[in-house]
Amino acid sequence: MDKNQRVKLSQWDALMLEGLRAYGWQDEELLRRVRERDLPKDTSMFEFDYEALAELAAAEPGLFESAVTNGYSIKYNTLGGLRSWILVACGFEPEVNREPGQEAVTAELTPAQKERLASVISYGWVIRDEPGRPGVYRIEPMQR
Repeated sequence: MDKNQRVKLSQWDALMLEGLRAYGWQDEELLRRVRERDLPKDTSMFEFDYEALAELAAAEPGLFESAVTNGYSIKYNTLGGLRSWILVACGFEPEVNREPGQEAVTAELTPAQKERLASVISYGWVIRDEPGRPGVYRIEPMQR
């Protein structure tokens, strides 16, 4: 499915979905658990309230099911949100540069991780190769 046709999730909803994906559940089990509210208590630094995701799934079942089965894009990313997404979805802490004019998240990604990140980041962000560092990418705002 084309990125532009994917449903859009808020950055927080995307993080919660990735938090549940970390349990290794297949799509059908994840959908069932959210529908039945058979959800874990999150003890991560994020303290996700998965009930909020269950509320979204109940209010917009088609959107939620499409996000799980077909993928999603994030409505609006922030520097901290990209850092958090990589941490939750890929399992490691990326490097963050908050220096004005140099804002970026830098991470060593596998080809699959890079492709997945590219499919979810919001408009306005680009993924660039880090010169001289194969497999390392810099995720930064587009220059105006």
